[in-house]
Amino acid sequence: MSKPGLLIVGALAAMAAISAITPVRAAEEMPHPPRESWSFSGPFGTFDRAQLQRGFKVYREVCSSCHSLSLIAFRNLSEPGGPEFSEAQVKALAAEYQVTDGPNDAGDMFQRPGRPADRFPPAFPNEQAARAANGGALPPDFSLLAKARTYERGFPWFVFDAFTQYQEQGPDYIHAILTGYKDPPQGFELNPGQHYNEYFPGHRIAMPKPINDGQVEYPKGPDGQAQAPETVEQYSRDVASFMVWAAEPHMEARKQMGFKVMVFLLIFAGLVYFTKKRIWAKLHDEKAHA
Repeated sequence: MSKPGLLIVGALAAMAAISAITPVRAAEEMPHPPRESWSFSGPFGTFDRAQLQRGFKVYREVCSSCHSLSLIAFRNLSEPGGPEFSEAQVKALAAEYQVTDGPNDAGDMFQRPGRPADRFPPAFPNEQAARAANGGALPPDFSLLAKARTYERGFPWFVFDAFTQYQEQGPDYIHAILTGYKDPPQGFELNPGQHYNEYFPGHRIAMPKPINDGQVEYPKGPDGQAQAPETVEQYSRDVASFMVWAAEPHMEARKQMGFKVMVFLLIFAGLVYFTKKRIWAKLHDEKAHA
């Protein structure tokens, strides 16, 4: 082989070696969140009511100190498709919050107990206060976070996702972040106020580890045991499910309507096909006897 040919072969071999090594290194530096199993996944998935109630408990006792839920009203918790708290529970829950209302007759804003129609009050009065309390970082609102957060799975996975209807990147990512806090590897530098997280972009996250095993007490069953393990793994799954519901509270109704529409379209397509076949059969017979 000539010298130029050898150079070309060598360059192609080097490029192949680099392309084979680079994805491995990238995967080691930034692993994808593990794909989890969720009750609401797939075209017929539904929410686990007990899990939604546990997830709300985790949000209220842990996450609500920093993260708002500004697009959700108290009464949404009792609506079909959600945690399905009773109206009495929702009314009592809303009354535990102080909501800004007004102006009154004197032109002043005032505080009053919440009502079922009120939305959850914000965690901070404004963005500047939120940043000041969190070292300059702005805690995101939880209302739509499960739909806003995602990650790139790359080729060929996105092709498979189109056929399997995989749409749970958001809760997978949230679950991975909450369980991804670890000690940084040797030589990895963190700035003051930063924490190492295996799945966060760049591995540097401002939020400290928010929850630990046994931090939230779950309701007890008839046997006196908690209805679910009180672990970070379970907490993260429950609050991620609750956040999916908050982002799409009518998901179950949407899936049911989608199924009905698909059945209607199949029946309609069949009727159109047989109608067309019947009409053209008559025309073909008339033409044959002409």
